[in-house]
Amino acid sequence: MLYIPPVRLVIQRVSRAAVRVGGRPVADIGRGLLVLVGVGGEDGSPEAIEWLAGKVHHLRVFEDDGGKMNRSLTDVGGEVLVVPNFTLYGDSRKGRRPSWDAAAPPDRAAELVEAFALALEALGTPVRRGAFREHMEVELVNDGPVTLLLEG
Repeated sequence: MLYIPPVRLVIQRVSRAAVRVGGRPVADIGRGLLVLVGVGGEDGSPEAIEWLAGKVHHLRVFEDDGGKMNRSLTDVGGEVLVVPNFTLYGDSRKGRRPSWDAAAPPDRAAELVEAFALALEALGTPVRRGAFREHMEVELVNDGPVTLLLEG
């Protein structure tokens, strides 16, 4: 049986990012990280969520004075925009239409996405949120580009 990690993150370093629903602003940030969060299956322990939040909070992906990625969100006063994204569990290996069977049920996914955002806030990270179960327009300026994948 194929192991499906309970949470997948796509992390993008941004100079700014925003989410709109129906043309209306929902959330925006300046310098920081846009984090797309996908939840798979029905698992997901509080320890795993806290580990992921700690990883994101402490990631050294911002450049120091020497141009080396050596600074974290805290070091640069960065923010995080958390955007739920069930399509991170789309499986396109067969056919032409992705299967969403590996994605968690919506109620469970909403719970874990919010737990992740709360865990980041508990570490002192300013967090803004996208809208769960809504069609969102996500706008970002990827700084670098720097894009990372993280599963836990």
